[in-house]
Amino acid sequence: MYHSFSYTPTLLVIDDIPENLSLMYKLLKDDYKVKGANSGDKGLSIAANDKPDLILLDVMMPVMDGFEVCSHLKANPLTKDIPVIFITAKDESIDERRGLELGAVDYITKPIVPEIVKARVRTHLSLKMASDLLKGENESLEKEVQKRTQESIKQIEDLHVIQDIAFNAMISLAETRDNETGNHIRRTQLYIKLLAERLRLDPNYVNQLDDNTINLLFKSAPLHDIGKIGIPDHILMKKGKLTEEEFEIMKTHTTIGFEAINKAEENNGKVMSFLRVAKEIAHYHHEKWDGSGYPEGLSGEDIPLSARLMAIVDVYDALISKRIYKPAFSHDEAIKMISSESGAHFDPTIVEAFMDIQEDIHSIAIRYV
Repeated sequence: MYHSFSYTPTLLVIDDIPENLSLMYKLLKDDYKVKGANSGDKGLSIAANDKPDLILLDVMMPVMDGFEVCSHLKANPLTKDIPVIFITAKDESIDERRGLELGAVDYITKPIVPEIVKARVRTHLSLKMASDLLKGENESLEKEVQKRTQESIKQIEDLHVIQDIAFNAMISLAETRDNETGNHIRRTQLYIKLLAERLRLDPNYVNQLDDNTINLLFKSAPLHDIGKIGIPDHILMKKGKLTEEEFEIMKTHTTIGFEAINKAEENNGKVMSFLRVAKEIAHYHHEKWDGSGYPEGLSGEDIPLSARLMAIVDVYDALISKRIYKPAFSHDEAIKMISSESGAHFDPTIVEAFMDIQEDIHSIAIRYV
């Protein structure tokens, strides 16, 4: 990803086991500058002095464990903005939510899968670059951007390009933890754009659905499940029905997603209006028109319009897709189910608009099957 740039990112691996340090070095040395530390104290010192672009941090270490190291990193102004990915063994009982609350951006489980490690590292470096770009006015940051992007920096004068970098980085982040991506993302993007354009014909919505808003709906749709970055793998990847307790944890992906995007705003010290739709969709796409949804039990028009639109296209695509726990339903079966939930799960006006364009929706589903 960075081969076209003159800048080579630096990674810091903190792990008390020499074999693990050696393994990570061999895996990542061809693409990055890789530094190692065999204790939390050494890792903190290197991080403060060298300011790596990303830190891979073992959780279970003697004297100072990974959680404590992460706390120190986030408390130090010199290192607080460095992304931290925790590394933990599958058989270790780890509070993943605690790590994320401390400021870590992700978890990788051991034994590691090389492709997953490389994908997560690449994604979080992209996300960091997007965040740096959004900070904008800092002169030293501009020099860093120029160093990284060379000639392409001339093309990043337009805010929409920066928005795309941020969206694409976050989408890549979502894909690393969600096993229902790929064409699902493309389909839901096209569904919601088509549905919003149809709903705009209704005089009550013409002012709410201008071209810019519809464009943001299209860009934001893939982020509806970004909160799954905070759901433990044993729940997210479970091959079977979730228990009640597991489902309660799964439901928190809505608030985790909102908080993740909100945190990106806070880190930049300003409100970024183009992320409003993304936050709404991530937070409220599981709310229901009758108030029986989650996380807040909103009802009717108290649910943001963006989330009401996302709810129906997300459910439609889930219905026509095969899952571990169910077969794929036909288009006609899915349409009947959605129609039966008008006024219960879904906004009746949006259901009506969806029915008007169902053939176009079906065409998209077939094209990106």
